[in-house]
Amino acid sequence: MKIAFQLFCATILLSSPDAMAQQPSLIDANATPETKNLWLNLHRLAGKNILFGHQHALEYGHGWVGEPGMSDVKKVTGSHPAVIGIDVSAFSGKMDANYEKTRNDLVKIAKQTYDGGGVVTISWHARNPVDGGGFYYKDSTTPKAVPQIIPGGPYHAQYKSMLKQVAEYATKASGSDGKLVPMIFRPFHEYDGNWFWWGAGHCTKQEFVQLWRFTVSYLRDSLGVHNFVYAFSPDCTFTTEAALLERFPGAEWVDMIGMDNYADFGRDGKYNIAAGLKKLYIIQSLADRLQKLSAFTETGLESIPNNTWWTETLLKTLMQPGLKLSYVLVWRNDSKSPTHYYTPFPGHSSVPDFLKFYQHPFTLFENDLQDLYKPESK
Repeated sequence: MKIAFQLFCATILLSSPDAMAQQPSLIDANATPETKNLWLNLHRLAGKNILFGHQHALEYGHGWVGEPGMSDVKKVTGSHPAVIGIDVSAFSGKMDANYEKTRNDLVKIAKQTYDGGGVVTISWHARNPVDGGGFYYKDSTTPKAVPQIIPGGPYHAQYKSMLKQVAEYATKASGSDGKLVPMIFRPFHEYDGNWFWWGAGHCTKQEFVQLWRFTVSYLRDSLGVHNFVYAFSPDCTFTTEAALLERFPGAEWVDMIGMDNYADFGRDGKYNIAAGLKKLYIIQSLADRLQKLSAFTETGLESIPNNTWWTETLLKTLMQPGLKLSYVLVWRNDSKSPTHYYTPFPGHSSVPDFLKFYQHPFTLFENDLQDLYKPESK
């Protein structure tokens, strides 16, 4: 499938006329060697293979919590996912017991993942820094936070305290070799929707870009976090590159471009694979031009009622010509809900198809990975 794209906003996207001729590089010139190696190895694998990821895979699963060394994916395949999603929603700037416990637990998850050769990706369902509420935006009750937490805003100090906790976590998470664990940090995901307090309906384009740039700069330049790969991931509301670029902070502020998309891939029984694929091609085109990584940062089919979804829907999409996605991540398996899960568990009707997905040479799970943190991965 070949789609022609118009080029937009060159002065925003490229920091210099020679940017396209340069070798791919992280936006953090002081990134740790392991983080640089991960970045380059993901570039080498993209298009040849794709890493499979699962949110909260090591923390809990369908009917269980906190089983050491276990995941639902491992129960089915014998291997953990290649990418483990975690969330730092507890990092709200408050030094309470919940923060301390979560930080320590997530340090262990990062260590286990890194030691096993896998990759950590961080989402951040951040509490609203202005009223201390949750991450969802509720009409008439949730204050518009973004203009109040960017530099000059009355709650800027509160937001900085939240970032300090993110940095504390990043700089405490080490592997058994003593090296800091590289992580894909994905803040403000699905920013193009209105359901989160950082969503497009609750701040201007300029305010969002300023928030993104401050977040990266403060973590990297002020707090000394040098083990992050910064991922920019809208939801699937865009249909053109121009729409994708509306809140793009600039190539010098982003390492990876991704997309969250459940709606086109079977949510509520509705499929529009052609539309979903077109959006992935838009992501890929921009990532190629800017020499960034691309990823399918969230997707999945809740309860997996389609027993061949893994091979007939997801795998066929991921293997389309021209796509070079570094990883795909499906959402969590809730420990208590009988229906809120996105990977099969032993006895689920989609296990046979998931095993075909697992065994396919294109997909990579933790057991398939060579050392992504060394200078060159085979």
